[in-house]
Amino acid sequence: MSIAPEWLAPESWEEALALKAEREEEATVLAGGTFLGILVNQRLLQPSCLLSLHRVPGLDAIEPGRELVLGAMVRHRAVERSPAVAAGWPALRRAFSLVASPRVRNQATVGGVLADADYASDPPAMLSAMRARVVVASVRGERAIPLEELITGYYETSLAPDELVLRVEVPRADGAVYRKFRSRSHEDRPCVSVAAALHGGELRVVVGAVAGTLQHLPDVCALAAGQPPREVAAEIGRRYAEAIDPLSDVRGSASYRRRVIAVEVRRALEELGGAA
Repeated sequence: MSIAPEWLAPESWEEALALKAEREEEATVLAGGTFLGILVNQRLLQPSCLLSLHRVPGLDAIEPGRELVLGAMVRHRAVERSPAVAAGWPALRRAFSLVASPRVRNQATVGGVLADADYASDPPAMLSAMRARVVVASVRGERAIPLEELITGYYETSLAPDELVLRVEVPRADGAVYRKFRSRSHEDRPCVSVAAALHGGELRVVVGAVAGTLQHLPDVCALAAGQPPREVAAEIGRRYAEAIDPLSDVRGSASYRRRVIAVEVRRALEELGGAA
């Protein structure tokens, strides 16, 4: 018989940080619970202590400005339905809107999807392409981590044992595109995802769902310097496919993913050329 985990429900951010510092890795953080629920149901995880953030005020705010600030407890559905996000960060809205189903998006949170480091999630690639920073905190203070430095491997992050995700800061881009390729009709998770964005003429392409970490190749993106991305779309797609060593899983073999990467990167840059 399994023993019910201890339940911790802080009512302030300071209390949450103190509990995380006290319990560290013993305390499994509960945000939306969509991914955690899968792990528990499949008996891949049996937490002894759950640290719920649902009672902590102020973590569910969406604050547009020069940058978009998303609190850790902002739901995917809130990002999808926000007029401010649609106006200033439309590609990000699209990435969140393509996650699973409305039922899942009503539960899943911004902080949760990043802290889980699920390689087949939609938002991380788009956030990385848009140069997002993840602000994390502990009783020792706050620090900002570029998103691509937060996710370090399959379900692994650079978070310290006593740190919690506080918010995500997303700069504006001159143009951005998100593409999601699904290989199986009964499963919504991407086989390959491609996010592309322009920042002051600099191209940033991030491929997700193909490896333990997000795949960004600055040297290849530099081929687009001084010219529209669509002019070098096929070449950049080809080089991304050659350079990435993709995994094989139920959504596609490595060789299949390489072919998809080449096509989807090309299509993203052709689309970006029309949107920029």
